[in-house]
Amino acid sequence: MLEGIRIGVLMGGLSSEREVSLKSGKAVLEALKSRNLEAVAIDIKGQDKNYVKDLLLSYDINLAFLALHGAFGEDGKMQAILEEMGIPYTGSGVSSSELAMDKIASRKIFISGGLNAPKHCLLDRNHKNIRDFVTFPLVIKPASGGSSIGLSIVDKPQALKEAIETAFKYDRRVIAEEYIEGREMTVGIFEDAPLEAIEIRPKRRFFDYKAKYEPGETEYIVPAPVSLEIMRLLKETALKAHNLLGCSFFSRVDIILDKTNKPFVLEVNTIPGFTATSLLPKAASARGIAFPELVVKISEAALSAGQRAVVGLPIAQATSRARSAMLVG
Repeated sequence: MLEGIRIGVLMGGLSSEREVSLKSGKAVLEALKSRNLEAVAIDIKGQDKNYVKDLLLSYDINLAFLALHGAFGEDGKMQAILEEMGIPYTGSGVSSSELAMDKIASRKIFISGGLNAPKHCLLDRNHKNIRDFVTFPLVIKPASGGSSIGLSIVDKPQALKEAIETAFKYDRRVIAEEYIEGREMTVGIFEDAPLEAIEIRPKRRFFDYKAKYEPGETEYIVPAPVSLEIMRLLKETALKAHNLLGCSFFSRVDIILDKTNKPFVLEVNTIPGFTATSLLPKAASARGIAFPELVVKISEAALSAGQRAVVGLPIAQATSRARSAMLVG
């Protein structure tokens, strides 16, 4: 299906997750080339629309594989440019990507859809008073972004100011969120169906940037050692979160399973890590899907969606619930 198709692997970007994105992109590129497919690396070094369009045109690609993490990659902006250009792309569409990136908007949808999400309040530079939400420990983190960059767990009021200022370095909006003690789980979605849940056991207090990307800092157990009933609950929760945001074909859903085995959805990642040792590929591998096969199937699905768009169907369609949430902010 991909014969004669020139695939551009979009990577890099200017977000705080640039280095992670470059690793994902290089792994995807190698996987595509290992299947003798025509693929080129495209390092996105700017966010101006005309710059991006000119760059993509210069590579003459037929399909974009998005390995961009963070702002101007996962937030719908790149997806919107690609749709304007008529270039099919991997993953979720504009509205779904924007929603998933916004922890405030996405949690409104999760809660209205019957899922559990941590209690939280939004802080901005003009309103940092959180006296109505001061149960410790407290999680402070940017409202957008990923890789746990800018995230702090605060145990006492004296550390609150520094944590808030740290988070504001990475976003104009910051969340204060209840700390839920429990087991960290993630469920990959592939072909719009859940894979086996993975339990994440960091050697540090939480799954921060160091725990995610430094070898030996975290243990990953696939499948998670839980009962069949809890595994089913985790899968159902993840798939519902994926569908509520209108995500397409694949994603990764991060969940905390509390001490009573109640799942709390933290976020949906529409462009999760794409190295052979990243979490979605780990879950796919446990299902017998090798990394190159995973990358090829995602590419084929994107091309198929793009071909359907030619006859009038959207490349990736958000649910009506997702659209409504966008309108109410």
